Amino acid sequence: MATLPYGAIFRAQTIGETQGFLKALIHPDNDQIIGFSAFGADAGEVMATVQIAMIAKLPYTALRDAIFAHPTMSEGLIQLFLNVQ
Repeated sequence: MATLPYGAIFRAQTIGETQGFLKALIHPDNDQIIGFSAFGADAGEVMATVQIAMIAKLPYTALRDAIFAHPTMSEGLIQLFLNVQ
């Protein structure tokens, strides 16, 4: 599992919308994303990115290691997935 407050996302800081969070549940055997929540500004942008990864059954590391445009809310997925325990 990993969580990230919106205040840690560069785009959220840029637009002054730092209230909210990202949270992901990761399968321990295959590193697939099995649950995801986003609550905050432009959460739909982030949800769509994670949804595609979940449909494709990609491991969370595919998003963690991706290069996202800067600054975007989806860029916060890198920080989120760096926090996987």
